[in-house]
Amino acid sequence: MVKGEDAVRRKKNKLNRKKMRADTSTVSARIAGIIASKQRRKAGKRRMCEGMCFSLPTPEDPFNDNYAHKNSKKKKAKNSAAIRTDAGESVTHNDASRIPKHKSVNGKYEKSKSLTRKDQRNPVESLETIDGIYGKNEVDNKQRQGIHGNSEGPSKFLTMCLNSIQKTLLEKEELNGNSEHPLLVNKWGAEFLSCSLLGTDILETTGSCSSVEQIAWMVSIAADIITIKEKEGFNVANPYLLILVPSKEKAVQVRSLCKSLKGLGIHTVSLHTGASLDHQIHGLKSLEPEFLVSTPERLLELVSVKAIDISELSFLVVDGLESFAKSGLLDQLKSIRKHILRASLTVVFCDSFGTLCTSAVQALLDRPITRLSLTDSVASQSACICQYVHICASQEKSSKAIKILNEECQKRLYSDHLKVLFIEENSSKTCISASLLIAEGYSISNDASSGSVEVAYSKEQTMVTVTDLEHVEELEDLEEFEIVVIASFPPEIDDYVKILTGMARQSVNGVLHSCFCQEDAPLAGSLIEILEQCDQNVPDFLRSYGNKQNLRDDVDVSLH
Repeated sequence: MVKGEDAVRRKKNKLNRKKMRADTSTVSARIAGIIASKQRRKAGKRRMCEGMCFSLPTPEDPFNDNYAHKNSKKKKAKNSAAIRTDAGESVTHNDASRIPKHKSVNGKYEKSKSLTRKDQRNPVESLETIDGIYGKNEVDNKQRQGIHGNSEGPSKFLTMCLNSIQKTLLEKEELNGNSEHPLLVNKWGAEFLSCSLLGTDILETTGSCSSVEQIAWMVSIAADIITIKEKEGFNVANPYLLILVPSKEKAVQVRSLCKSLKGLGIHTVSLHTGASLDHQIHGLKSLEPEFLVSTPERLLELVSVKAIDISELSFLVVDGLESFAKSGLLDQLKSIRKHILRASLTVVFCDSFGTLCTSAVQALLDRPITRLSLTDSVASQSACICQYVHICASQEKSSKAIKILNEECQKRLYSDHLKVLFIEENSSKTCISASLLIAEGYSISNDASSGSVEVAYSKEQTMVTVTDLEHVEELEDLEEFEIVVIASFPPEIDDYVKILTGMARQSVNGVLHSCFCQEDAPLAGSLIEILEQCDQNVPDFLRSYGNKQNLRDDVDVSLH
């Protein structure tokens, strides 16, 4: 016999009662809401919707329509009273309880215990690194908004790219023993992200070539920029990123790393010898990749047969310039750079700066640069600064230095707004050198605040600042001087190092000339060591001074 609806309902209610008896603490959501509402009524804490139950109608408002507006006005008044207490008034216990929960008594915002999905911030913003997520360099908010949206940290898509790559690396165990540290809080990555927002090329001098973590950050940032531009409606030309590598093995490694971004819509093609040229041409036409990883010789082959166009390239990475120099591929690099009309960002990895590497960097980076290095070595901080030491007599220092200055300015006749620093021993010699420069055709203007003399040579549009060793540290624009001439060598080698590592911070064409005489011989050994560390030429007279000084030191040790 079929049971009626009443019988079925009674049976269900009976089962529900049994469940509630078995566990008295478990109630339905509706019953829990009723109980909570009852407790609020007893405690006098009512919700806005419950106000009508406790307020009587009036002749002006018979249906209590204005009750909600009055209550909201009271809340605003309470909040304003709490803000006035921040000016110095005392806050009672009752007043403090009226302050919103997300705001402390002193007016500072605090983190709430629970946040909705809308209010939750990007998780990377809560992570901390040694120098903050943006590293040491601070960037303008407008620049951040232009590339990485309105957030102050990496965007959500950039975080997704890094997490995707990290997952792949963990599976392959290629994180160089740093599996416990996520890529998202990598210090180099934070520094690189900050530098990429400045709009200048980047010279990386930490190591000879890029590491896995560095490649992960570069390709993730490139993918993020592509996504942002496409959302804004801009047409992104392919390829967007080109990574030049010295060998097939390196190309395969970078290609396997970029494979992690395929699921996010970023395709990568590897071009190197050992694979069929026709196969690579077919891959370029079918995929239209955003990223290219190539060796110079194979890329030039494809460019010559017009299989690929790199003129619209936006992001260029030269990975391991020293390896290219040893393989004799510097000319190919320069040829590739000429095919690119205008790259918005060029990154060069190199930690050795001899004559060949320096000339190659100067050909690749023809714009202002940002130096990126996590090491404090003299060689790393003085990359691409040529050092020349000239021998002269002590009474001929000023005349010799002015002659060097004239020759250096003549080499750069077509340079605009070239800034030169001329350093003398003391203030009296600074005045003498200024007089000599006037005789050479320079015009001068005194700057008493910095203790220096600014000299303008109108014919070459070169600004020369004459100062002494005592006031060098007071120069706020030392990093802007591309040419520095030291007429009198500093009494301590540390002063020389400060000048070397402080000049030409935004240029790869820095030149440091220094005059060295017999009285400076005790510093010959230390100067030779610095020149050798920086792969600079050591003059024969300086080595003879160093050998003589070493003999004297040995004799002194034997006598004692």
